Amino acid sequence: MTGAIEAKHFRTLFISDVHLGSKAARTDFLLDFLRYHEADTIFLVGDIIDGWRLKRNWYWPQGCNDVVQKLLRKARKGTRIVYIPGNHDEFLRSFPGTHFGGIEVAERAIHEMADGKKYLVLHGDEFDVVVRNARLLAYLGDWAYDAAIAINVVLAAVRRRLGMPYWSFSAWAKLQVKHAVNFIGEFQRVVADEARRNNVEGVICGHIHHAVMEDIDGIHYVNTGDWVESCTAIVENFDGTLEMITWGQISATAEITALPTASGLGSMQAA
Repeated sequence: MTGAIEAKHFRTLFISDVHLGSKAARTDFLLDFLRYHEADTIFLVGDIIDGWRLKRNWYWPQGCNDVVQKLLRKARKGTRIVYIPGNHDEFLRSFPGTHFGGIEVAERAIHEMADGKKYLVLHGDEFDVVVRNARLLAYLGDWAYDAAIAINVVLAAVRRRLGMPYWSFSAWAKLQVKHAVNFIGEFQRVVADEARRNNVEGVICGHIHHAVMEDIDGIHYVNTGDWVESCTAIVENFDGTLEMITWGQISATAEITALPTASGLGSMQAA
């Protein structure tokens, strides 16, 4: 891996939906990514810690500690890190403007790119009708997603034995349901409308685990994806251009094994 992947430095890095505290969180892959990608500023765009799952069943292996410690070390070395809470880590929304070990908490942010364009940065759950108006339904959906992830682990093992490529049942199932109700398209539209109301050129969000960059009626809509299935991040180059990095695909294509964590105790948590 070290021969194939070169360390890179970017102006800004955007990551969301890591879900630390969930067995589906790919902490080792995120650690690898953070080792090879530096940035002047890192935006953590919500659902970094999965408070919902931690309330139901405490699960915090060494890999979760390693991710937190890696981010804190970057902050100590001068990286500006802004944490914008989502619905799963909404407990942090009570601390806007607070710094934890050099990590700044903010409800949302306006980020100016190197080329002068301004982007609204927010998690996006406030535009999810299910999360806003039917919390019980949202929790049930979260439980169903956990079940789909568990099925995914079994199917992945069977497909590996048969020599078949990786295929995500959980991602497929989620996409079928959300396409049925036109959820993704509607979510993107209302988030783009919010960006327009804020007089910015674009918006960067997370929440729906669907990484994409596209133009929506003159607004550049960017979704960071997640670190449960696709392992995607958005980076800003020093000329202000944005780029999507799909670490999951890089790993699968090159058959990369996650590097050992600094403590040597981290373990791959397959989704």
